[in-house]
Amino acid sequence: MKQKPRIRFVNKDKNKFFPTLKNRVDAYFTENNLCRHANSTMILKTVVLLSAYILPFIFILVFNPPLWLSLTLWLLMGLGIGGIGMSIMHDANHGAYSANETVNKWMGYSLNLAGGGVLNWKLQHNTLHHMFTNVVPMDEDIQDRLIVRLSPHTEVKGIHRFQWIYAFFFYGILTLYWVVAKDFVQHVSFTKSGVNTQTRKENTVTLIKLILMKAIYFGIFFLVPIYLFGIPFGEILGGFLLMHFTAGLILTVIFQLAHTVEGTDHPQPNEKGIIENDWAIHQLQTTVNFSRRNKWLSWYVGGLNFQVEHHLFPRICHVHYPSIAPIVKETAEEFGLVYLENETFNEALLSHVSTLRRFGNLPDWNEAIG
Repeated sequence: MKQKPRIRFVNKDKNKFFPTLKNRVDAYFTENNLCRHANSTMILKTVVLLSAYILPFIFILVFNPPLWLSLTLWLLMGLGIGGIGMSIMHDANHGAYSANETVNKWMGYSLNLAGGGVLNWKLQHNTLHHMFTNVVPMDEDIQDRLIVRLSPHTEVKGIHRFQWIYAFFFYGILTLYWVVAKDFVQHVSFTKSGVNTQTRKENTVTLIKLILMKAIYFGIFFLVPIYLFGIPFGEILGGFLLMHFTAGLILTVIFQLAHTVEGTDHPQPNEKGIIENDWAIHQLQTTVNFSRRNKWLSWYVGGLNFQVEHHLFPRICHVHYPSIAPIVKETAEEFGLVYLENETFNEALLSHVSTLRRFGNLPDWNEAIG
């Protein structure tokens, strides 16, 4: 694994967009006497989402319901994982859930409930994706996934022509891959590339904890129901796969609707590793909001349909994004910047499919259909 290249943003024009925006957002919280972190709405959401994941599993163990009901409960657990990942874990591991870092730490461990490791997630998401959004090869969130191409700057293959059809299946198995192998692959790759800066001793401890966490996770989901409650292996395996496919599909689609859609930029640094742009403006140009006015969707996806606000202010709890979004949009327009947005979920989804088709076309194929 090669070292990640050194890339930096240079605001040559000394644009004042972000300082102005930050002052206005700060003023909003000060004038309204509001905390930037979780409020009662967020706490209630935390209880609901954790319950949606934990209580169905307890019900399965205690009552061993018929297969149709069991699978329905596993599906509900998948919805719970998606909600936990987009709301609780996401905010906490950004330091946005609470002003108390101990609270953030323990709420961030909710990722373990889905079988994922916290350190690798922070390195991939906070360090690489948020700093270098849509920049290849830095942004691991848009790196090619097996036969899915998510950037115009990677190698295009013939199979990619059909990715707009089959990509959603691979989205569905993402969390399953994460649980089984991804954490270990990233542990090695991030260490070799220099993204993980821990000492060898610290990484040894991290790896041991990761292995123990995975063992406990699989023990709870397979050994406990099969050997202590007598539930057939096939039923548990089917439910487990359904749960992860549901969670993987939701999490991946919601993320892709913010970055891999029409209108977003995929800039590349010059030969000196410099991207000649203000970092905050870069976030505006690589990130798209969607369905901002859908309160039910906003509740469930943890404000990830307000990705512009999230990328600019990742340490503000997502429950505040609907209130600060008008400030961000107005300030962007004042500075002559485009505030990217798809009005509805369907509009964003169709835009993503269109982008998958565009990224999947070979050059000669483009000419043929042109």
